[in-house]
Parts: sequence; structure tokens; C-alpha cells
Amino acid sequence: MTKMAPKTSSPADDRSSVATTLRERFDRKTATIAVVGLGYVGLPLVRAVHNAGFRTIGFDTDTTKISTLRQGGSYLHHLGEELARTLAASERFEATSSPKSLAAADALVLCVPTPLGPHREPDLSFVLNSTKMIATMLRKGQLVVLESTTYPGTTRGELLPILQATGLRCGEDFFLAYSPEREDPGRADHTTSSIPKLVGGVDEPSSEMAVALYSNLVSQVHRVASAEIAEAAKLLENIYRAVNIAMVNEMKMLLADMDIDIWEVIQAASTKPFGFQPFYPGPGLGGHCIPIDPFYLTWKAKSIGRSTKFIELAGEINAQMPTYVVSQLISALNDRGRALRDAKVLVIGIAYKPNIDDIRESPAAEIIELLWSGGVVVTYHDPHVPTFPRMRDHHIELTSVPLTAQTIAEHDCVLIVTNHDAIDYELIARHAKLIIDTRHAMAGVANPPDTIVQA
Repeated sequence: MTKMAPKTSSPADDRSSVATTLRERFDRKTATIAVVGLGYVGLPLVRAVHNAGFRTIGFDTDTTKISTLRQGGSYLHHLGEELARTLAASERFEATSSPKSLAAADALVLCVPTPLGPHREPDLSFVLNSTKMIATMLRKGQLVVLESTTYPGTTRGELLPILQATGLRCGEDFFLAYSPEREDPGRADHTTSSIPKLVGGVDEPSSEMAVALYSNLVSQVHRVASAEIAEAAKLLENIYRAVNIAMVNEMKMLLADMDIDIWEVIQAASTKPFGFQPFYPGPGLGGHCIPIDPFYLTWKAKSIGRSTKFIELAGEINAQMPTYVVSQLISALNDRGRALRDAKVLVIGIAYKPNIDDIRESPAAEIIELLWSGGVVVTYHDPHVPTFPRMRDHHIELTSVPLTAQTIAEHDCVLIVTNHDAIDYELIARHAKLIIDTRHAMAGVANPPDTIVQA
């Protein structure tokens, strides 16, 4: 009788087995998903992962965030208090600042900051440090996804070499993809789960694994041909907004000199049912995306010998808006015989957009510092931000004052920077000596006084 040789598996079989096993864990929801970075992008993603039924690990180096989550507390109030209580009570969620906990994850999603350096160059330190941390525990059968906004080529050119230095092979032993975050804090009509998800891997197997993951988390996944396309698409989304906001900000300054109301012009143009989308002027750009993301592309363009004059011009226009607002305030005070020095100005709203507590890159910080440099006594009221948080480039030690008739009347000027719904604009209209309105917030007042100046 002939003895049969034992069956051995080939490298191709091993690769197929790794991919098949991971895909099955995603589809059966037996996988563990780790979210690295629990800020405005990471925590909403944790919610989507947990709601989908996966065991979820939330990692952050900020131990205050971890402690708050473990106690059922919330530090991102626009997500609601119930989320924090649900996570704290769940056996499927672990909040941790220990890198060792990430070894158990089948998928690791990086949602870390990508700020600018002092010369408006990309600062990838958070991304690279997180990737190096993951590399120390990388094993076969893991998917790594970057969600942080960055320039095209980051995933392949920066993350891939770090992970492959472990000796594991991408597309065979582990998988690597890019899927840009599309969060809009405070937006009620969309959540992480309902917003279509772009996915692009550094190779075909990685794309397939990323699609398999996100298909279980969100309602719609749009697969693109590469990580670079997904990276570029994210930048295009935000540059589109930055350029159009710059255009309308420039129009505002021009039309103001011509005594034409930009808000009425926008309303009139919006009656056209095609070919026009309204964008609105303001005191400057805020949030992590629009003031920062365009410069990731301009930096990348310079590295390949290209210029991006259009994008850079938009950045310059938007960056000058806080100075323009202060100049309008100075002019309005002068018209009323009041010097800037020692004037009392009440700033309304310091968050970068309405109805949230997010002050990242808020123009309010620069406006306040410009007023201070002119000798102004500044106070602020913001129902969502009781204390001015420490920012990367600004340190403003102020706390919100109550919005009362007396408080308003005691100030020489009320400057509306953020138009929260919770603000009593009628009260401001009745008691303010002068109102500088950068957001068209006073438009809804029944009998607007002649003390309103659009800026």
C-alpha cells in the first residue's frame, strides 16, 4: 500500500486563509475593533462600531478622556450624554491608554490630529507615532486604517514602510487602507453611520478588507482605486469649501464698500435652481478641516515642483477676516466718538460654528487677541463653552459671563462671532449700544435697531 505524503499549505493558501479569516470575523461581528484617538472623529466612530455590535477598544494618550469615559462622563457634549453612559456600562467597550490593549484588535483605525507646523507644513507626528506604536504589536491578520486628513501618498509612503519593517507583508499578512473621516460636529441630519464612506487600500487585498469592515459599520461604502485617491478626495472636499468661502468673504468686503448687503445678494442668487450653491461669509475659518487641510496639498504640491496659487490665495483671504472684523469694529466705535483703547467689548460665541462646544481654530481667539492688542477690555458669552480652553496657538484666560440686560448695557459694543441658537438676540437688540454682526444673526430680530453693523 502506497503511503500518502502529508498535505502542506502553500504561501498562497496561507495568504488566502489570513484574508478569509479576517473577513469572516468582520461579517460575523466577532472581530475586535480599536479606535486610536478619541476626539471629534474617533469618539463618533467608536459609537458606530459599538452600535454595529463589535467589541470596541477606545485608545487615547489623554488619560483624562479615558477616566471620563470609564466613569460614564462626556467631554464632547454634542454627541449627547447617553453615549458615554452606554459605553461605560457595556461589556463590549474598553477605554484605555495602554498600548498593550491594542494587540487584541483585528482592526486598528487611526483618528489622530494632523495639525500644521509653524511654517504651515504638515505635522504628521501624531500619525507616525501612532503607527510606530501599532508596529510594535502588529501581527498576522490585522487591518490598519488611517482616517486622519493628510496629503496624497501618506498612507503608502509613510505608514507602509513603518509597518513592513516588522517583516510582515502588506496584502498578505496584514492590510493597510485609507478612509477619510467626514464628521461635521453638531450636525443632526447625519451621523457617522449614515455618511457614505470612501475606502482606498494600498493594494487590492487591503481595499477588500477595509470594505468588509466598513460595510458592517455604515450604510454606504464607496470603494476607490487607491489610498491616494481617497486622500485626495478628502482634500478636494475641504478645499472646495475653503475656496468658495474665500470668494464670498472677498465679495462681502467689496460690497460693503459699495453699500450693498452681501446677505441679500446671496439670497437673491440662491433663487437660481441650478449652477449656484450658497456659501456664507464670516469672521474667519474655524474647525480642524478648512483652515488646515488646504495647506497639506499646497505643501505636497511644492514638494513636486508645483504651485497652488488659487488655494493659497483663498487661504490668505480667509486668514485676513479677523483683522477685517476688528477694523470694522474700530470704525464703528470711531463713528460714535468712542476710542478703541479701554472700550468694553462683549464677544458673543467663541465656538467655531453654531451650537457646539468645539473651538478648534476658532477665529474668536485671534479676534480677542487683536482687541487686546488695541487696549480693549474683552469679555465673552458662550452657552456651550463656559471656560475658554487652552488652544495650540492661543492661551486666553476668560470665562463666559451671563447674558443679561445689565451685562449688555455695560459694554460699548457687542460683537457676534458665533450665532448659537441659544443666544437671546432680542435681548441684545434692546440693550446694546452697538452691535457688530459677523453672522447675520440679527436678521431674525423683530425690530432691528440702527445700532447693527454688518462685518
